Amino acid sequence: MTAIKHALQRDIFTPNDERLLGIVNVCKAGKKKKNCFLCATVTTERPVQVKVVKVKKSDKGDFYKRQQTWELRDLTEVDAKDASKENPEFDLHFEKVYRWLASSTAEKNSFISCIWKLNQRYLRKKVEFVNVSSQLLEESVPSGESQSVAGGDEDALDDYQELSTREEQDIESMMEMCEYAISNAEAFAEQLSRELQVLDGANIQSIMASEKQVNILMQLLDEALGEVDTIEGKLSSYEEMLQSVKEQMDQISQSNRLIQISNTNNGKLLDEIQFLVNYMDLSKGHIRALQEGDLTSPKGIEACINASEALLQCMNVALRPGHEKLMAVTQQQLLFAELRDTFARRLTNHLNNVFVHQFNHFSHFKMTIPQFYRSSCLSLPGHDQSSTLSQHTAELTLPKHNPLHRDLLRYAKLMEWLKNTHREKYEGLSRTYVDYMSRLYEREIKDFFEVAKIKMAGTTKEAKGKFATLPRKESALKQDTESLHGSSGKLTGSTSSLNKLTVQGSNSRRSQSSSLLDMGNMSASDLDVADRTKFDKIFEQVLSELEPLCLAEQDFISKFFKLQQHPAVIPPLAQPETEEFDGGAPSRIPPQAEHRHSLSSEKDMVRHMMNKIFQSIETELNSLIALGDKIDSFNSLYMLVKMSHHVWTAENVDPASYLSTTLGNVLVTVKRNFDKCISGQIRQMEEVKISKKSKVGILPFVTNFEEFAELAETIFRNAERRGDLDKAYVKLIRAVFMNVEKVASESQKTPRDVVMMENFHHIFSTLSRLKISCLDAERREAKHKYTEHLQSYVINSLGQPLEKLNHFFEGVEARVAQGVREEEVSYQLAFNKQELRKVIKEYPGKEVKKGLDNLYKKVDKHLCEEESLLQVVWHSMQDEFIRQYKHFEDLIGRCYPGSGITMEFTIQDMLEYFSSIAQSH
Repeated sequence: MTAIKHALQRDIFTPNDERLLGIVNVCKAGKKKKNCFLCATVTTERPVQVKVVKVKKSDKGDFYKRQQTWELRDLTEVDAKDASKENPEFDLHFEKVYRWLASSTAEKNSFISCIWKLNQRYLRKKVEFVNVSSQLLEESVPSGESQSVAGGDEDALDDYQELSTREEQDIESMMEMCEYAISNAEAFAEQLSRELQVLDGANIQSIMASEKQVNILMQLLDEALGEVDTIEGKLSSYEEMLQSVKEQMDQISQSNRLIQISNTNNGKLLDEIQFLVNYMDLSKGHIRALQEGDLTSPKGIEACINASEALLQCMNVALRPGHEKLMAVTQQQLLFAELRDTFARRLTNHLNNVFVHQFNHFSHFKMTIPQFYRSSCLSLPGHDQSSTLSQHTAELTLPKHNPLHRDLLRYAKLMEWLKNTHREKYEGLSRTYVDYMSRLYEREIKDFFEVAKIKMAGTTKEAKGKFATLPRKESALKQDTESLHGSSGKLTGSTSSLNKLTVQGSNSRRSQSSSLLDMGNMSASDLDVADRTKFDKIFEQVLSELEPLCLAEQDFISKFFKLQQHPAVIPPLAQPETEEFDGGAPSRIPPQAEHRHSLSSEKDMVRHMMNKIFQSIETELNSLIALGDKIDSFNSLYMLVKMSHHVWTAENVDPASYLSTTLGNVLVTVKRNFDKCISGQIRQMEEVKISKKSKVGILPFVTNFEEFAELAETIFRNAERRGDLDKAYVKLIRAVFMNVEKVASESQKTPRDVVMMENFHHIFSTLSRLKISCLDAERREAKHKYTEHLQSYVINSLGQPLEKLNHFFEGVEARVAQGVREEEVSYQLAFNKQELRKVIKEYPGKEVKKGLDNLYKKVDKHLCEEESLLQVVWHSMQDEFIRQYKHFEDLIGRCYPGSGITMEFTIQDMLEYFSSIAQSH
């Protein structure tokens, strides 16, 4: 191994200015490969670089070559595998883990020791050594082959220290004093050795001379120890005297502590007494107010409020541990409970009396409609409804309950007290209030809607002549109104009754109508704008009266019953009745977990009370909507816009309020009626029957669509539910398109092109005038269909005045299409020049004018007067006739060149013919 080390130093490391310090013969663990050497080297130049080099013997010779090099600073861990047993395996952790198997354990230990020393000197202990014995790291490598391999140079490197400047100067001065220091180094070394021995002897003599002084020092230390023993004896006597003083002070301290504890207990007892006196004492004035206080006057109410708050504060005081065992506290609590029960009973009885008094008061002045008026006002043909209404209800308004609310709000704080102290009485009052107010509102709302229905039915008074022509008499209308009013509860959950009435009414009117189409229950043209405006105002007045009424009642309930201050309250109407004993102590309410979960917020409780109080509003609104839809199906447009606006307003105020929820439910019914109206119109279009003996003209459902669109655009201007109308527009216009084509195909008297042209021109004009954005595509389609059928009608009609000439030139074009050259057509027997002259002579100017005149008369019979398309069609025919004339002239010039054959009339003649015919009619 020594020879290998010298060879590696000479051949590999010396040329690179490196010194070999450690070497180990290894191979990769777990693989059968040739051996290689791991070498630990340092550079001879500063700064010193420490490396681990892998050297491998060449396969082609005996020389060695450097295979891989790692910097020692990149080494993070050395793992010897086992510190207690001999194991030649070890790992070096560089950028990855390299596993090696040494040829012997001694070589491995020598190499790891070398790495450790290099790490200590140059890297400051950066590398971590794992599973390496501490003895190996602290001691030198044992003598032997491994010592000779890795130890010699490394020890020399560790023992070597560079001389300082002063040491260099001292050596130089010594060498100058000796003449032969350089020439005879051995003699110089012997001289230095002799001088060193002399100095060592002097040192030993100096040490022996100092022994006397050491003995003197030891004697002084013995004397000091004797003095220390004396001082310790005195300290012990002092400690005994202080111990007696300490015992006396402890006795004094114990007496003082007992006195302090007594004073502290007296202070705490005084605090407890003051606490009970301050918080458990109720003044005589408050007791008198609770027992006898006036609950009718403002001063008495204020005194009762103050007394109840003081009582609640006394009852809710947080007693400290042990207070409940005091007799005085127990007696005071019993007094408070008795005062609470007494005042709660007085307050409940008084508020019950207030509810009854106010209910009787408002019932006396409520809106009333005599029975004879209800039963006969619609059945009398000449009845003046306005005079009767002025006698009983000057305006369509609901009574205001502000005085009732104002009087009851004085007791709001007392209700809050009752809510916190006697929950069952609070709930009983809530049920009583809801019971009385629901009956009061039911009467008022029923009478209010009765008047609204009569006013709605009165909107068609001016059109009573129309009613006379219909099979439904006034009595029938009255019966339908009463049936709607009586079955309003059923209309809430289903519209089957309404659908039945609508179908019956439409069937009876359809049998009496002479028009081609009757849209809806009553045609929109049967009622004038004034009637619809009046209906719109009545419906708006109904909603405007209901909205503040509901909002005011909901605001009162929240304030009076204090339902906005706590997160969750069990609604009183959801609790069962509780019994009271003779002593006034109420029985405990059993827990109602189901109701607590179903109504978990105070908003739910308010809405629950509102539903009970105004349980008839939704029913009456649905009944009113059914009546309005029965009077005129187009009323659903007005109702949809108004109802949508009020729902939007209510949701902005409070999306979860009773008003918002109720109006939203009614809006669903209105939207359903609106959709039914649209579906009914489409169904009537599909059932249209046309007359076989008269010309069609503008179809009734096209005119009705125009009327519907004009009315809808007026109603839905700036409306929130514009999207519903746009969807209805699309459904209607597609149905109109489909049924126009259907009628045109079935028409026998009027040509199909005329029916299509006139009706789509009318539709295009309507859509262009109204500018309905969602129907822009349908407007363009209507224009395209109108133009297409106008051109088709013109082309088909113009073939009749010059029929033989048309056939002749069609034959000429057919020969050319078959491959006959144009200049050779004149040689065809059927199309020679003589035949052409013969055909042309059959159409002199006089005959052409006569044919055009007949054509004008026929077109006039086909077209209707409402659309005024006669001149448009005639002008299109003139342009088409001129185009055909130029086409004939061109064919003559190409197929009969040089023949001199021309038409019997010119273009100027044609223009005069068309103009004179149009003016003569």
